[in-house]
Amino acid sequence: MATGNTSGTTWESAADFFRSKDYRTSAEMFEKSLLYIPSDTETKILRAKGFRVLCLCHLGLCQLDQAHEYVNEAEKLDPNIACAFLKFKIYLQKNDHDGAITQIQAMPTCLDFTTDFLSLSAHEAIASHALPVAVAALLNLLNFYTTGKSMPIAEIVVLRSMVTILSQEPSKELEVLKFVKRARNRATELGPDLFFGKGEVGRRERNWFAVTSWNFGTRTGKESNYKLCAEFLRLASEFYCLPIDGQMEQNNVMVCKSLVLAISATIALESQMKTSLSESEVKQAVEVLDRAGKILKSISTCPRLNDDEIITLEPDLFFIYTFTAYDIRGRLNDLAAQQLLVKSFACSKACNPKYLLQIGLSASQGPRSNPEVATFALNECLSASLSSPSPDYQNVALIMRKLIALTSIHKGDTDDDAVYRMYKQAYQIMVGLKEGEYPTEEGKWLAMTAWNRAAMPVRMGQIEMAKKWMDVGLDFAKRIPGMNSYTACMEDFVDGVRKKFPCAE
Repeated sequence: MATGNTSGTTWESAADFFRSKDYRTSAEMFEKSLLYIPSDTETKILRAKGFRVLCLCHLGLCQLDQAHEYVNEAEKLDPNIACAFLKFKIYLQKNDHDGAITQIQAMPTCLDFTTDFLSLSAHEAIASHALPVAVAALLNLLNFYTTGKSMPIAEIVVLRSMVTILSQEPSKELEVLKFVKRARNRATELGPDLFFGKGEVGRRERNWFAVTSWNFGTRTGKESNYKLCAEFLRLASEFYCLPIDGQMEQNNVMVCKSLVLAISATIALESQMKTSLSESEVKQAVEVLDRAGKILKSISTCPRLNDDEIITLEPDLFFIYTFTAYDIRGRLNDLAAQQLLVKSFACSKACNPKYLLQIGLSASQGPRSNPEVATFALNECLSASLSSPSPDYQNVALIMRKLIALTSIHKGDTDDDAVYRMYKQAYQIMVGLKEGEYPTEEGKWLAMTAWNRAAMPVRMGQIEMAKKWMDVGLDFAKRIPGMNSYTACMEDFVDGVRKKFPCAE
């Protein structure tokens, strides 16, 4: 009896020293108390408890090897979750991530295991900046949510923590995508209110995953990882569409942007990988863009409570939508739909010469060119450029060259006058400009190509037509710096033609 009292008194004293963080004295006192506990079967639980407390004392003293020895002794007497967790803490303090992860995996095999220990392990690992260990703990914890057991924390919190941790490590985008997808799938299975929560809490959780998906989508897009970009952006659109409390939020702008940019990334991936979209992928893209187009139309026509935000978003969004939808419709050889898209864009407030030029250049080249759209877009761009206070004549010259090429290819054989009118239009633009204001090389190109167009009529004896083109070429040459020698030769040739064919006057 006296031995028991002595042991209890020593134990209580040791506990007091432990609470006051005097771990050295506490360890000495606990060791003394163990001397009073018999080494028999009936007291092994008590002795195991003593070894675990000694382990904690040495952990407090950062004497990790001694702590490990004591917990091993405790485990021999009473293997339980407390021993597994103490071993986990020792490995964590030793910075032995593999050892810590092994202990996490062993915890569920303990008879007295509860999921609280996995949650606690994750917190300990995060506090120690052992991110791979925290991920392992959370991953093991996630395995229990599908069993229907009561859990210490909500599944959404675990997934958010997992994504947050993975986001801090480089090159973990695939893992992030995996868990963001899991959040989307679980929200679909359980329902948004049950998974995210209701009210403001639910909206905040839903929006966190939507914004995270958007941020990863834009980041991977900038890094030219278009496959991940498209997947993240599709997920963003899905999160933004999930209702909370049965009500849809006004996230139309973000839904539309996510959908449009996801398809844009898909097209970029196709180019990057030098592959072609399958018929099913094209069909899916058409459906997505049709949906985005309807949203975009509603954004453009609905009353705006926040004009500043819409103005900054809409031009780029409308252009990317138009450009992407134009590309996809071209794969179906739907030329009428392409023309309708571009004309609709040209009539919008989002339109500007820069966008029209990009559309026009794209439509004028490649295996899926659309000359009608190219001509329309470039003409609209030309008009807008010339009406601006300070036209960019480099772009004006590029547009004229493209329009002449388009007209020559698609109308030249049957309508020489159409090509001629394009050259005359270019000349009218050049008249009145300061020397060098119109790009010199482009001016030379106009002069020489116009002059060369007279060659065939001369050989065919079509002197009137030849003279028409020679005059245009000569008019250009007289206005272009550095063409004096060409001008003299041209004038001599024209004089020769007039003398040889006086009736052509």
